[in-house]
Amino acid sequence: MLNRRTLRIKAMQSLFAYKHCKTANYNLALSQLSKVFSPNLNSMEVQDKKLLKEQNKEAEKLFKAHYKSKAANVFEGSADVINEQVMEAISYYYDLLDKDTRALREEMLKGVNQLLGQYTWVLNLVVELSHIAATEKPKKGTPPYTNFVNNKVIAQLKSNKELENAAIKSSYDWQEFKEDLKSWLKNIIKPSEQFNEYLKKEAPSFEEDKDIIQYLIKSVLFKNETINDFFELIDLRWSENKPILKSLVTKTVKILEENQTFSLLEMSYNWEDDLEFFKTIFNTTLAEEDTYEELIAAKSKNWDIDRIASTDMVLLEMGIQEMIHFPSIPVKVTINEYLEICKKYSTPKSKQFVNGVLDVIAVDLQKQGVIKKSGRGLIDNK
Repeated sequence: MLNRRTLRIKAMQSLFAYKHCKTANYNLALSQLSKVFSPNLNSMEVQDKKLLKEQNKEAEKLFKAHYKSKAANVFEGSADVINEQVMEAISYYYDLLDKDTRALREEMLKGVNQLLGQYTWVLNLVVELSHIAATEKPKKGTPPYTNFVNNKVIAQLKSNKELENAAIKSSYDWQEFKEDLKSWLKNIIKPSEQFNEYLKKEAPSFEEDKDIIQYLIKSVLFKNETINDFFELIDLRWSENKPILKSLVTKTVKILEENQTFSLLEMSYNWEDDLEFFKTIFNTTLAEEDTYEELIAAKSKNWDIDRIASTDMVLLEMGIQEMIHFPSIPVKVTINEYLEICKKYSTPKSKQFVNGVLDVIAVDLQKQGVIKKSGRGLIDNK
């Protein structure tokens, strides 16, 4: 199922991308200023290159001094044109940043919501493979595909209206990948000893039908390198989505009973709460970024704030945000979650650094009453 650590990781990736967008937009705004104060090579008038160079230098300095404020009112420049162009550059910077933020937020939510489509898509994969098997003639001396075509688990998947409707709503379809499926069936699935033994069985039971589907899911579809390469081309986040989808699909097959209908699994136990958690992590971390950076800088005296790894900075900001804005999540749980993410996505030394900074900040903010924890198993310090 989709757990909160996965949501934290997906939010972290979007916030990491946001940091890089900020840097790129900062440089684009400076580039715009530089163009304004560059000699116009097409002009017939004499250009004062020295003055333009000095104005450009002054404009850059003013931009760097004011760009962190979206509503900056620049008036201390030596000429009106400098003040005007600096404010235009700042406006340009925030326009780009707002556009990137909206795109990243939409893509982040889309990435989570598409999991449902991928879940039904992978479930339907065995159905599509059985359709292809029904049209294929096995090589001489090899067992026919009869058992697979008549597999009772596949029959349940085919007849399930909920799965059918979810597949229709999904943007994922196997129709354009028929040749890939034929290749997988012929070159990956058919040569499998376990699959061939299943094909040789006389009238396999429902449990035997279920076992072979679980085998295909666990040991072939989610494990074979060729098939995984295919999924990675379709979904850039496949490496993160893969364990979630594998769990959902295997659990779905596991709950099937002979001659019984079934329901698709939920993405999480309480998706509405988890979705709100997900949105809050992203939105609040962005909104309070400057405040969190100041906190981190104050507790990282031996570190140059600009030299802290981008991933570490994002994880620290997210950790502070979660400790403050989610009173029912214990501080220790929050810190441990980000340390686990840190181990996988950051540098070898990052875990100790992130742990130390979050721990010190947590103690200070609890003393100040900024972090207030209440709920079952927690001390109410409101």
